[in-house]
Amino acid sequence: MAEANYIPRMRAHYDSAVRAKMLETFGYKNTMEVPKIEKIVLNMGVGESTADSKKAQIAADDLTLIAGQKAQVSHARKSIATFKVREGMPLGAKVTLRGSRMYDFIDRLVNIALPRVRDFRGLNPKSFDGRGNFAMGIKEHIVFPEINYDKVDQIWGMDVIVCTTAKSDDEARALLREFNFPFPQ
Repeated sequence: MAEANYIPRMRAHYDSAVRAKMLETFGYKNTMEVPKIEKIVLNMGVGESTADSKKAQIAADDLTLIAGQKAQVSHARKSIATFKVREGMPLGAKVTLRGSRMYDFIDRLVNIALPRVRDFRGLNPKSFDGRGNFAMGIKEHIVFPEINYDKVDQIWGMDVIVCTTAKSDDEARALLREFNFPFPQ
């Protein structure tokens, strides 16, 4: 994968099919107007890390396996006594994917992880923010093939935020549909 001329399958799909379909559907005058996926942010909040600070590092290690890129442990910005949180306490992990790692992650998410989710009925088509970005939650991080189910002591949920250059939710929805994101019809 570290080759200089490696092009991810989903990037090649975008270049060959998605861009042409979007040009036709929305009638852009220029190919550079066609929206594309900018980045994907993965976030794993670990509430149990208030009792055991090692849990956030374990979550970061699992997120590193899923993303294929080192995850950062995120810390509390301020103390909140009600939640037993002190400033600087590790609370979770996050990673931002761009480029070929991002396209590889989309491929694994759409083709491997989402079909493994129990009682999956498609993604919520209303989970857009009004500016073309899509957010979804996954209840169990073990749906990814990189995680060995036998070695996991705790199952965590995670957030997946897909940031696009689309100007509206309709454009972003059409773009993600072309990437085979399973939105109900």
